Amino acid sequence: MAKYRIVRTDFWKNPVVSEEMTPEDKYFFLYLLTNPHTTQIGIYRITKKEMAFDMGYSIETLHALMDRFINHHQIIRYNPKTREIAIKNWGKYNLHKGGKPVMDCVLSELEEVEDASLIEYVAENIDRHDIYNLYESFFEDKPDWDNEPVPLSQNTCSDDTWTTRGQKEKEKQKEKQQQKVLYPDIDNESKTEAIQEVVECWDQNGFGLNNVNAKEQLLAWLDDSSFLNPKDVILKAMDIACANHKRRLNYVVGILKNWENQSLLTVEEIDLYQENKQPVAKTTQTGRAIPRNYQFDPTAGED
Repeated sequence: MAKYRIVRTDFWKNPVVSEEMTPEDKYFFLYLLTNPHTTQIGIYRITKKEMAFDMGYSIETLHALMDRFINHHQIIRYNPKTREIAIKNWGKYNLHKGGKPVMDCVLSELEEVEDASLIEYVAENIDRHDIYNLYESFFEDKPDWDNEPVPLSQNTCSDDTWTTRGQKEKEKQKEKQQQKVLYPDIDNESKTEAIQEVVECWDQNGFGLNNVNAKEQLLAWLDDSSFLNPKDVILKAMDIACANHKRRLNYVVGILKNWENQSLLTVEEIDLYQENKQPVAKTTQTGRAIPRNYQFDPTAGED
């Protein structure tokens, strides 16, 4: 699937671009903003050889451009160990919209970043608080690549209990913090489990794995409905859609609306209603109807 990157027209009115950058600088900057390696978060992995090859520059020219952007313009950072590059003002111009699809994409891409300092670097220019909070949850959970890692012996895993228990506990705390950022209204684990069950049912039954917008609309029924146990009701509606081979959002929502309009607020009430609604078999008459008082006379019409 094709990816698109939007460059604002006021890019050319930026004083740094219009007054301080050379033609080569502008070309390089546009490449950094639009090349195939770019991500939603403004941090991506790319080698200097790849950049030089794509732009048709020598590796020496590429080194000179990188040095100007890092030290003179000060609008990017590059980690030569992880081969990750970060664009300073990416969040200011590209992270305006929130919502679950955007937050899910940002979360998945942040989990792939190795240098946590780059996440903090980009986060400094993010205006949206919900997206900034998601970036912030990664500040202290990634290794600091500016310092050399301390080598561990092969036997430390069995000797130091913190390497297993501590890491697992830290991962749980991190996951809870990110869930609060993604779903601010979630204050208990049951709500999180309900979301996971609905999403898994959607993905595993062919409703559309990449249809994130439809999943978001369906998940809204967990909050914006009068059902007493909305998760079970939603799953039942999805089961009916699967049985009828109509795996579409509007079909599932139609079922939910009908139940809500009929004040069927639990799965038990829905099952009872469907049992009582079973159609009664009707006998049909075939041929011509015979009057009740008719008496058959075999000799009639012989005179």
